[in-house]
Amino acid sequence: MWLILAFLSAALLGCYDSFKKEALNGNAVIPVLFLNTLFCSLIFLPFILVSAHTTWLESTAFHVPAVGWESHRYILVKSVIVLSSWLFGYFGMKHLPLTIVGPINATRPVMVLIGALVVFGEKLNLWQWVGVSLAVLSFFMLSRSGKKEGIDFKHDKWIYFIVLSALLGAVSGLYDKYLMAPPENGGVGLDRMAVQSWYNIYQCGMMLAVLMLAWWPTRHHSTPLHWHWSIIFVSLFLSAADFIYFYALSLPGAMISIVSMVRRGSVVVSFLFGALFFHEKNLKSKVIDLALVLLGMVFLYIGSQ
Repeated sequence: MWLILAFLSAALLGCYDSFKKEALNGNAVIPVLFLNTLFCSLIFLPFILVSAHTTWLESTAFHVPAVGWESHRYILVKSVIVLSSWLFGYFGMKHLPLTIVGPINATRPVMVLIGALVVFGEKLNLWQWVGVSLAVLSFFMLSRSGKKEGIDFKHDKWIYFIVLSALLGAVSGLYDKYLMAPPENGGVGLDRMAVQSWYNIYQCGMMLAVLMLAWWPTRHHSTPLHWHWSIIFVSLFLSAADFIYFYALSLPGAMISIVSMVRRGSVVVSFLFGALFFHEKNLKSKVIDLALVLLGMVFLYIGSQ
């Protein structure tokens, strides 16, 4: 069951990336991101309120337990990490083809592994080294594909934005594991619904401040906001993908290494959207790049067993 949910989460995440690209097309990034955090907050706010004032959601997957400041400060840190990743990711997504962004984001498991290697002194086995090497090779080949579209990986700031977004996303993934692991395993032991509900609320407050300080005063001289229904779909697909992801991890026997790898398969969905609906170019060479990324994920999965 948890593996089926992991594939469902990956499909929803691919749709989220695709609608995000559509929402950002010719649109101002900061107000779009604010609206997305607002709609995500409105999705989870009823669960917080109903859980706090009634017993209707007790013993269900939607119950949000009351937590104190000790827990909220950890969630606040997660909000900062995720929002920073989203800011870089949204700006990069707006200016780059989806068929470039997707494969770069799919290398997050490699970044997590390298982070574990550097920070925790872990050792990689042969399978994992092959997976890392394939991911590095795919990034090099992707840069060659990008040159055909006038994208220079060494000098294009939007590529750096996407890479920074992926790095922060990898940090968030490691932090999630720490937040929800039981104390006896060295974690904090937070409830998944408390984390998902409150970090959306915190992000909305942070983005409101960014909106009022960075975009609102110059809105008449910068890129305007155009309403598009895809903005709502971004929030819906993201909330559903994350809810199913966290729920899958809570099921008996669920393996986070497998769920995380499967989740990165969302790149296949976003790649198809880029090809079919956005009519992006150089698809033949990018398919090879994508295949190398996915093959690297297979080697990382084998090495993690």
